[in-house]
Amino acid sequence: MEKAGWELGVQSYTFHKFSFKEAVDKVNQLGLNAIEVYFGQPLGEGMEGTMDFRMDKKTQQQVLDYARSKKMKIVACGVVVCRDEAEWKQLFEFADQMGIRLITCEPEYEHLKYVDQLANEYGIDVAIHNHPKPSNYWNPDLFLEAVDGLSDRIGACADVGHWKRMGIDPVEGLKKYGGRIKALHFKDIKEKAVGEAEQHDVIWGTGILDMKGMLIELKKQGFEGLFSIEYEHNWENSVPDIQKSINYFYQTIEKLNQK
Repeated sequence: MEKAGWELGVQSYTFHKFSFKEAVDKVNQLGLNAIEVYFGQPLGEGMEGTMDFRMDKKTQQQVLDYARSKKMKIVACGVVVCRDEAEWKQLFEFADQMGIRLITCEPEYEHLKYVDQLANEYGIDVAIHNHPKPSNYWNPDLFLEAVDGLSDRIGACADVGHWKRMGIDPVEGLKKYGGRIKALHFKDIKEKAVGEAEQHDVIWGTGILDMKGMLIELKKQGFEGLFSIEYEHNWENSVPDIQKSINYFYQTIEKLNQK
């Protein structure tokens, strides 16, 4: 579903305990039709292997046929880290063959110029993701320094939950990224409790992230891109939580549009 140029989909890692085919079915169950695939997910009954940019053409076609039969768009893939230029080339070739227009990744610094070259050659956008330390891009300032001088094809996939866990205010992070945001791994997380290391995901609007503030900032920037739901909790039965999060998302957008 799309509103105000914003597309809401699901990062398939949300359903990594299930196959790709099952993940597609769950996204359909949520009333959405966009999925960001991650590599390593078993494909499911009738298809051999896992989601992989090295898969043969026959398997690629099987994946596409299944997605189309469910009216599902594979809008992005990631998060990817390739070892060398040959792998990056293979990844872009895969994305092109599959009709994927966005790659989320964390390239080594020495690969950035080549990735930029491929992005322009294939007409595919790149969204650099921010895993926590020791990722090269955990801090917005590190990202901005790394992409300075690269083309507009190279942007960011802002994982707002990782920012918060790293002590970075997500609204301020979005402001720093400015118009460079291509996509988000959108989430809300629980407050840090004494004696607990994990701040797991929670239903949007019930955690410690300023969800409304982030949406206001993105609207102010004129963001038009993908909100990828990455819900990393309650793995076996997360659909009800995600449905509540989707409802919160659209209700909040509706209120913002009334102002």
